[in-house]
Amino acid sequence: MTLPPFELHRAGSVEEARDLLDRYGDDAAVYCGGTELLLLMKLGFAGFGHLVDIKPIAELKGVRADDGAIVIGSTVTHRELEQSALVAERLPALAAMERRVANLRVRNVGTLGGNLCFSDPHSDPASFLLALDAEVDCRGGRDGGRRLPLSEFVLGPYQTALRPGELLGAIRIPLPPTGTRVVHEKLSFHERPAATVTVALRQEEGRLAEARVAVGSVGARPVRAREAERVLAGSEAGPGPALDQAAELAAEASEPVEDGNGSADYKANLVRVLVKRCCTRALEAE
Repeated sequence: MTLPPFELHRAGSVEEARDLLDRYGDDAAVYCGGTELLLLMKLGFAGFGHLVDIKPIAELKGVRADDGAIVIGSTVTHRELEQSALVAERLPALAAMERRVANLRVRNVGTLGGNLCFSDPHSDPASFLLALDAEVDCRGGRDGGRRLPLSEFVLGPYQTALRPGELLGAIRIPLPPTGTRVVHEKLSFHERPAATVTVALRQEEGRLAEARVAVGSVGARPVRAREAERVLAGSEAGPGPALDQAAELAAEASEPVEDGNGSADYKANLVRVLVKRCCTRALEAE
């Protein structure tokens, strides 16, 4: 497989990237890690005469703490997050999730922003970030910047809410309340998730004071299992009918679809198993 010819443009600012994207229109694509874009171009599933490299843009780099949240520049790689001292201290579950993304080669060049913008339905980060109420900052649009919840940014397979000329600038993850245990589990085939579940639980006096459940990689887009969260919140912290019911409700909310990884029934059962496994791990960590 060989790449078709293209011209690479290195943007020095968000404004310059926007101007380049405007200039070349549908014949241009944003390039950062390129782990999925270049593969599609090699396979002939996509073709662009111009790639706009946003890696040089300083304001899209870095990981920092800000007002009770971790803010991650869109060009930060999975490997940087995996090794970040700030992430290890403030949100170690994020580092643990990133450590299992694809393989080392992909993590070295692939970026969190690129992962979200590509919106592959088989994704670890989207499920994890959805469970933690993450938001994204979109920059470069003619109307200025805007902030969206991740649930409104990821619209479907390979489709996001980015407008023409906009870039994903940063991902903002609110730090969970003290005592919250965050657990991410997945089942993968050939390094691509077939099912992903993230659970965040907080206990108070033997009961679950707060529960968040996100499911991805089995349907068209990652989802929050809100009914499962309502069943878990206020229940006893441990195995029992509430956990069984929550696992069932999460499987229903995920709307699994049949694909090369298995039937919808098979994938729904994966969700049930992973929800119970995540909850058990979160409770054992207390």
